[in-house]
Amino acid sequence: MNYSPLLISLRAAIIATIITFILGIYAAYLTTKLNKFKGLVDGVLTLPLVLPPTVVGFFLLILLGKNSLVGRFLSLYDVSIVFSEAATIIASAVVSFPLMYRTARGAFEQLDRDMIYVAKTLGLSNHKIFLKLMLPNSFSSIMAGTILAFARALGEFGATIMLAGNIPGKTQTMAVAVYSAVQAGNRTLAYKWVTVMVIISFVSMIIMNKLERVQVGKVGN
Repeated sequence: MNYSPLLISLRAAIIATIITFILGIYAAYLTTKLNKFKGLVDGVLTLPLVLPPTVVGFFLLILLGKNSLVGRFLSLYDVSIVFSEAATIIASAVVSFPLMYRTARGAFEQLDRDMIYVAKTLGLSNHKIFLKLMLPNSFSSIMAGTILAFARALGEFGATIMLAGNIPGKTQTMAVAVYSAVQAGNRTLAYKWVTVMVIISFVSMIIMNKLERVQVGKVGN
């Protein structure tokens, strides 16, 4: 059994999760501070969550393809994103970003506003309030969102196959490998990859539920 789909999936999911962790938390923090156009910004950032993954992949293909501005710029340096390992990471990051963003935003909005107001009256800057109050008090929810984003990135298929293709040993993730195995009539191989994905996803959900119970316990206290 070739384990490259597992390695490619894990590498793409881990890097994508790191990216969405940073960008998702930052975007959530900025959105909670908005007074105008908050709904519009939230809708744009959440859009990949409600669009079909193939549509997301199509937009990424238009945005990052060789004929796009980004593609032409990268071609000057002999770099191409489409059908590359970077494409699997980008596709996974884009589709998992809304989960991290929404979870972090929900956690920030549930914080006790009086605590933040008191911190401001004591002279703490917004930066220190974010690092010393908002993040620590939202840690369990943020970690649950991180695990959920990782699981989503690990199972990404539609955007990946549109942007990265199906190149064995290079861009063929586990989800794509399942599709290829079914298309080839190799149900045994498909069952193997499905089993691996189900186990990883199930463990991720157990950890996420545990973290959510911890957060509920803190709120209750």
